[in-house]
Amino acid sequence: MSLKNKLNRFKAHMSIEDTSDGAKEIIDTKPHRSATLPFLDEWEKAGASPYFYDNQFCYIKEIRYPLDYKHGKYMLKEFLSAFSMWEEFSGNHPLSAKGMSPSDLFFFDTETTGLYGGAGNTIFLLGHARYESNEFVLRQHFLPEPGFEVSLYKSFLERVDYTTLVTYNGKSFDWPQVKTQHTLVRQHVPKLPAFGHFDLYHASRRLWKNNLESVKLARVEEEILDVKRTDDIPGFLAPMIYFDYVERKNPEAILKVLEHNEMDILSLITLYTHLTYQILGVDPSQTPNEKMLIAEWYQYIGERELAASTFESAAGEGDFSAKHQLAYYLKRAKNYDDAKSLWLEVIAYGDDFVKKEAYIELAKLMEHQYKDFVQATNYTRAAMELHSSKVDRFFENANKRMNRLLSRK
Repeated sequence: MSLKNKLNRFKAHMSIEDTSDGAKEIIDTKPHRSATLPFLDEWEKAGASPYFYDNQFCYIKEIRYPLDYKHGKYMLKEFLSAFSMWEEFSGNHPLSAKGMSPSDLFFFDTETTGLYGGAGNTIFLLGHARYESNEFVLRQHFLPEPGFEVSLYKSFLERVDYTTLVTYNGKSFDWPQVKTQHTLVRQHVPKLPAFGHFDLYHASRRLWKNNLESVKLARVEEEILDVKRTDDIPGFLAPMIYFDYVERKNPEAILKVLEHNEMDILSLITLYTHLTYQILGVDPSQTPNEKMLIAEWYQYIGERELAASTFESAAGEGDFSAKHQLAYYLKRAKNYDDAKSLWLEVIAYGDDFVKKEAYIELAKLMEHQYKDFVQATNYTRAAMELHSSKVDRFFENANKRMNRLLSRK
């Protein structure tokens, strides 16, 4: 479906019509500032107040958190400690905040009427938090019914001041949804500002996808961040609760959705703090496997010296995959004896997968650096015996190596 058709489908939910000259106008059927809003007392007790614009309105809820507030395993002030560490960081990293100020990060999350995006999906809650004046200020902009999007985006964009979004899967879901729906009201509200983007979902996948049942934020909260939610509304119920609110206007249940969103945003702050400690190697509870994965991340982005030092740190704690990777760096540095010693450790104590890789690397080392073709042949044979398949690329390459070595003996 084309973007134009998708936008036309959204118009059914909005009070925007085309005029004869192609401009957009707001239909004047919305409550005025003087109107009595249903259940207004309940909204105000929850800390929310109405925001009126062009005969539309939304609710804005604001919560302020002191720096000694603890969410999961960290107090909010530890975000500032983690943030300052980036200034001392010598390399480059996708999550580096070097050169920024703490208030530049804009922790952002949405709630929508659909879990998978697409035409007809409506954002009904825009939530965000920033560090301001020695505290964290968390604001939520709530759409009381489809059709009031102009007031929603006006209230949101007139107070946006950020350099970098921090989200969880926001690159793929939240922000594309914001951009699509903003297109419908862009003639009436400020432009979306340019920004950078830290998507913590991808960082979480790198570190914990093999250890967690899933890397949904709720699972990362529970297993990694020590966040314990009580009486929480599951995210998948949010659309049904929203439509019930639109029909009955009673905010009792929808306020629980706002609390869910609030916890999501606080978890982004805690998660960024934790990831910073992980990446910079200052988390005292960091496992050898996490060190190994951080080293592989450094290697992927081309930070070879940082990768080598992190592999060395993991290897020093007995991680044989790290020892295997560190041996590569030693070989490139022409420190062949130390590389050989590490690979001998791996074949003695590592699991079968890393062991067969180490056998091949030892075979290469024996053939090309030590000119010991008999030992190179023995190592190649040992790798082939560990490998279960006889038809894949690994076996094919090992077999070619074996034939070449046999011809040289």
